[in-house]
Amino acid sequence: MNQQPDKPIRLSAHARQQCIERGATVEEVERAIREGGREAVRQGRWMHRYNFEFNAEWQGRRYAVKQVAPIVAEEDTELVVVTVFTFYF
Repeated sequence: MNQQPDKPIRLSAHARQQCIERGATVEEVERAIREGGREAVRQGRWMHRYNFEFNAEWQGRRYAVKQVAPIVAEEDTELVVVTVFTFYF
């Protein structure tokens, strides 16, 4: 389990657009941050990963799992999601 601080989460405009384009919801992004695994990425940011049971079709193919992986910059008062990746398998 992730030990992420209980700060408010704010999605940038870019991250919101990426959610739409990549098939993630704001709720999934928040859950990935609060409950998923966390690994350091560049520029002091963190990638969080959480696997959701999917069992549905995405872009013409059926997948069992959707992994939501937001990239987060931790600021003093909030967590800012700068982009969102999704992986289907």
